[in-house]
Amino acid sequence: MAFNSLVFLLFFLAVLGLHSLPLSWKFKKTNLLLASYIFYAAWNPPFLLLLWISTLTDWYAAKRMTISEGNKRRLYLILSILVNLGLLGYFKYGNFLEENFSLLMASLGVAYTFQPSDIILPLGISFYTFQSMSYSIDVYRKNIRPAESMLDFALYVSFFPQLVAGPILRAGYFLTQLIEDNRDRVADLGWGFALIVVGLFEKVVLADAIMAPVAEIVYFNTESATTLDAWIGTFAFAGQIFFDFNGYSVIAVGLGRCLGFKLPWNFLSPYAAIGFSDFWRRWHVTLSAWLRDYLYISLGGNRLGKARTYANLAMTMLLGGLWHGASWLFVLWGAAHGMLLVAERVAKRLFGGIGFFRTAIGQFAIGLLTFLLVCLTWVLFRAETLDGAVQLFTVMFIPVGGLVVIELVQVLVVIGVGAALLGTHWFMRNREFGSALRSLPWPVIGTILAAMLVAIILSPGEERDFIYFEF
Repeated sequence: MAFNSLVFLLFFLAVLGLHSLPLSWKFKKTNLLLASYIFYAAWNPPFLLLLWISTLTDWYAAKRMTISEGNKRRLYLILSILVNLGLLGYFKYGNFLEENFSLLMASLGVAYTFQPSDIILPLGISFYTFQSMSYSIDVYRKNIRPAESMLDFALYVSFFPQLVAGPILRAGYFLTQLIEDNRDRVADLGWGFALIVVGLFEKVVLADAIMAPVAEIVYFNTESATTLDAWIGTFAFAGQIFFDFNGYSVIAVGLGRCLGFKLPWNFLSPYAAIGFSDFWRRWHVTLSAWLRDYLYISLGGNRLGKARTYANLAMTMLLGGLWHGASWLFVLWGAAHGMLLVAERVAKRLFGGIGFFRTAIGQFAIGLLTFLLVCLTWVLFRAETLDGAVQLFTVMFIPVGGLVVIELVQVLVVIGVGAALLGTHWFMRNREFGSALRSLPWPVIGTILAAMLVAIILSPGEERDFIYFEF
């Protein structure tokens, strides 16, 4: 039941209709919880058990922490971490670990045959396990008090607008919104549906119809790609993954607003980032904040000297890459970003005093360099195999002329849409999307939304799942 399907539209209208009835707030929350379970079960009903296991484990662990002291409190935290990471580890990394164990044994001369298990990756498990586990950690750290209502906590873990691909919510942010029903229904509906249209336009038109076909033809034909093919295909993927994931996140925010909830923005003009630490403050904001608060700081952060800081950055990004999928390419992608973050810190120490880099031109130049290097790392993220990534890197820097796998019109379209994307990000770099959109006259907003709706309906693109459903 993907957001870009007619089935989901009918489902959401039914949920919204029940939610808008003049009934008790407890009924409305129960309606949303049941709807969330139906939404998740639509993909694979048995995987509801995993969602319930995370929910019940963290509810119980947090409650026990409040009446326990010392090592006993720590044991309940360990229980939460082991259950959540155990589920994530088995379903997401089971075959990956066994395959690499088999290769290790073979390198040592030990006969061991790898037999892939029939493991299906549960939708959204990377997101809801992190979200649920963060609640236990926050209770252990005494940053929040445990939820008083099991209904509220279960809805926090499973709220369907953001369940399968974020944003990753913090309990303290969302649970307070469940206390009482004091929302402006009319204003929420208007703003919410506007955001849903914007998100669908990004996904259906920009990501699926325009950028995805170009990226796919290049990355499926890496052995034939020329230099221009490789760069344009990579720029196309940079646009595709942003429009796809930001589109999902904007739809999630819009759905939440229709139901009277505020969800955090997950992208803040990331392709206008000036440096890589700035990029990770703008790209997948809620995951970046999660990794910072629960991993990087737990490792020691920047409190233990330069060498340890660099090691902590590298380890955090390495594990962040692995979070995206059971593949060495994701590990290499995370490692590349870790090295770029370390290199940025070293460069700031050596060259930060040079005045040019603080001028508008200098900042813009750093921003363009950041974007180009981010695009190079996308090769590792998107490539089907390591050999394919190496082939693309090779032709990117050892020129091979002409166009082979893409056409000139595709080049022009990708450059045009990509330039508009970069221009929009730089314009919006220090602006808030909601405020910018609301500042426009209503006739202008209505015309833009109507044009987007027409483009969505007429879009000839193949229907694709959201990219982050794979993670």
